[in-house]
Amino acid sequence: MAHLKRKLKRDKEKEARKELTKKVGLFNKLPNHCLTCNEKFDKTNKEMVMAWNVVVRQNKETVRLYCPSCWDKARQLVEEIKSGFTNSKNDV
Repeated sequence: MAHLKRKLKRDKEKEARKELTKKVGLFNKLPNHCLTCNEKFDKTNKEMVMAWNVVVRQNKETVRLYCPSCWDKARQLVEEIKSGFTNSKNDV
């Protein structure tokens, strides 16, 4: 029984290592500028790291980076589109 528990634990650890390796590899693909406005991004600046938004598509292995102002504009646009769809449904 103990042998089985150890094996399961080793398998979990091995899977976790693989996942971490995959994520670290994607971190190396992190751009050094905003995808929309090309504002420079400093990976060593803690404030920038905490404020900027990263979108990762693991299946395509793409990493996209957006500055706070571009991210806010995109969110506003999505909200406008959502409210437009809501209003058009009520109009019909």
